[in-house]
Amino acid sequence: MQDHGHSKAEIAKRISGEGQASHLRDMIYGGIDGAVTTFAIVAGVQGAGLSPTIIIALGIANVLADGFSMAAGNYSGTKADLDDRNRLSALEHRHIKEYPEGEREELRQILELKGLSGALLEEATDAITNNSEKWVEIMLTDEYGLAPTPPAPMKAAIATFAAFLVAGIVPLLPFLLGLPNPFLIAACATALVFFAIGTGKSRWSLAPWWWSGLETLAIGSTAAAIAYFVGTLFHI
Repeated sequence: MQDHGHSKAEIAKRISGEGQASHLRDMIYGGIDGAVTTFAIVAGVQGAGLSPTIIIALGIANVLADGFSMAAGNYSGTKADLDDRNRLSALEHRHIKEYPEGEREELRQILELKGLSGALLEEATDAITNNSEKWVEIMLTDEYGLAPTPPAPMKAAIATFAAFLVAGIVPLLPFLLGLPNPFLIAACATALVFFAIGTGKSRWSLAPWWWSGLETLAIGSTAAAIAYFVGTLFHI
C-alpha cells in the first residue's frame, strides 16, 4: 500500500489535488478494452482459419476506430457530467442570491453532520458564507454528492484512447513483424498485457498485486476464448 508524506508542502499539494491520477479509471478501462477487443478479433479470425492479412486489417481497423469510438464516448459522458456540474453550480449561485437564509441553513446542517456544534458551528458557517465560491463547492459535494474536482472531458478521452492504442496494438505485433507462430506469441503477449494492467492497478487497491493481475488476466482470457470459439464455428 502506497503511503504519503505529512509535511506542510506535501499536505498542501495533496489537498489541492495536484499530481493525483484522476484518469486512472479511463486508462484501465481503455487498456483492458483495447487488449480484449483486438485479441478477440485475432482469436476469432484465427479460429475461422483466415489469413494473417485479414487479421492485420481488421485488427488495425479495430484499434483506430474502436479506440476513437471509446474515447469519443468517454468524452461525451464526461462532458455531460461537467455540464451537469456547471448547471448545479449556477443553480446554487442563484439560490444563494435569492434564498440566502435557506442556503445558509442547508450549509449549517451539513457542517453539523460533520460534527460541528455550538459557537464553532456558527463561526464556521459565517466564514464559509462569506466566500460564495467555497460555499457553492461545499454544496456541490455534500448536497449533490459530486466529486470535489471537476471532470476533464478532453483529458479523459486522451487517456482512454492512448491506453486503448498501446494495449490494443500488442496482439497485432507478431503478425505485423512476420514472426513465426504469431498467434501463440500474440496470445502470450496479450496475457502479459492483461496481467500487467492488473498488477498496475493494484497500486490503488488493497488486493495483492498477483491477485489483481490474475483477476484481469481471467477476464481478458475469457473474452478471448469466447471469440476463438465463435470463430471456429465459421472455420473455412
